Amino acid sequence: MVRASMVPVFAMCYSLVAQTPAPEGKHLSLQEAIQISLQNNLQVDIARQTREQTQAGYLTSQGVFDWNLSGQVQSSRIDTASNSAAYRGAPTVASESTSYGRSLTVDVNKAFVWGGSVKFEYAPVYSFTRGVTLGTSSAYSSTYPYSGALSATYSQNLLAGFGREVTTAPMVVAKKNAQAADYTFQLAIINLVASTEGQYWDLVYAERYLANKKVSLELAQKQLKENTIRMQVGTMAPIDVTSAEAQVAQAEQDIIAAEASLANAKDALIRSMYPNAERPASLSSTDSPTLAHTQLDEAAAVKMALERRVELKSARIGKEVAQLNARVAENKTLPTLSAFGTYTGNSSNYESLSTVNKDLTGSKYPGYTIGLQFAMPIQNRAAKGNLSAARASLRSSELGLRDQELNITLQVRTALRNVEAAEKGVKAAEKTRYYQQKNLEAEQKKFENGMSTNFVVLQVMTNLDNAKSAELQAQINYAKVVTALEQAVGNLMEARNLTIK
Repeated sequence: MVRASMVPVFAMCYSLVAQTPAPEGKHLSLQEAIQISLQNNLQVDIARQTREQTQAGYLTSQGVFDWNLSGQVQSSRIDTASNSAAYRGAPTVASESTSYGRSLTVDVNKAFVWGGSVKFEYAPVYSFTRGVTLGTSSAYSSTYPYSGALSATYSQNLLAGFGREVTTAPMVVAKKNAQAADYTFQLAIINLVASTEGQYWDLVYAERYLANKKVSLELAQKQLKENTIRMQVGTMAPIDVTSAEAQVAQAEQDIIAAEASLANAKDALIRSMYPNAERPASLSSTDSPTLAHTQLDEAAAVKMALERRVELKSARIGKEVAQLNARVAENKTLPTLSAFGTYTGNSSNYESLSTVNKDLTGSKYPGYTIGLQFAMPIQNRAAKGNLSAARASLRSSELGLRDQELNITLQVRTALRNVEAAEKGVKAAEKTRYYQQKNLEAEQKKFENGMSTNFVVLQVMTNLDNAKSAELQAQINYAKVVTALEQAVGNLMEARNLTIK
């Protein structure tokens, strides 16, 4: 439902940029008010930052499946001395030795989404020792200083922790949380648009209400002037002049109150549009509320709301997360059973590390290990408690979703009735104001011809003033309830041709 005459069609992408400088004074359309509010509003910026923060959480959750590389390099030299004897009382033999060591360890590992993990390790070593027996010419050294190992291990969960759904659950939850944060951001935008429209129509009402009161003051002053002349020529009693003076005083009092209300309405709208930067010295509206017949079937409106409302979209995501958490919690009640297999290649020689590497890559000295690993808490109360909590959270999210659906259905029905009543109210108020205007014109003519009294004229003037206020209030109320209906059915942004990005 689009009010083309009320809101000019425009498309806008929400990249919340720096505060827009405000002019000294501004004639403001509803379109401009919405645009400025969206550019400058702090709550929208906060919601946007929260959305970006939550989206970053999804990237963080993917890190568990990253390849991990670690390494260690080590070099050593150790000098030692020793004394030994072949038997007790035998001559002591002393020796000295020096050991040199250099080693490299490289480790690469990764977890997979199906519940498995792999680890590769490469560890070449150089270890050389040489020594001498003191008092002799006997010397010794290491025979095979070069060695190394190359291993690969794969492990697979078979019960607890098995399957893509369980292992990727944190990542899926983070992604859904990012979607929910996006809906929260959209809701902040929608609420701001609706709030800005309400504040704009409050400004329109305050301006028109003040203008009506000024017209009422002019009528009262005119009546007072005529009564004064009639009293001076002796055709009217002084009490009638007093009544007219009271009417003027009341009109002046109404203007004072209307001016205060207008200032408050301006401040509220300015606060929404310019929370930080320079503010315009004054605001004035350029748009007027218009009456357009609303044709929307209740069943279709409810269906549209249940499909489009971002609150329901967010609640459905919450339910999906709760369902996933319950399934993961149920999986964790299973025992831990994993199968593993390891390949190990070894080498040791006196030539060089290149020979070691050739032996390792050529599987010259292979070794294999396979096995199963089992673990299970006997009572398993922690897992059972987590499962009960997850199922309770799921039931709560299901009930919350249903409650929101009922509330939104009620909101739509109420909004439809309010629009229908407001439309009839505008038409009735227009008729009332029209006939009160005609009634005043008739009473003034009768008064001029001596066929009516001052009291009746003043009363009819008051009735006309009240009718104008009621008509204005009905028009503003209609504009607001139409906004409320569009918000209730989840169509507010489309009705304003706005796009959230």
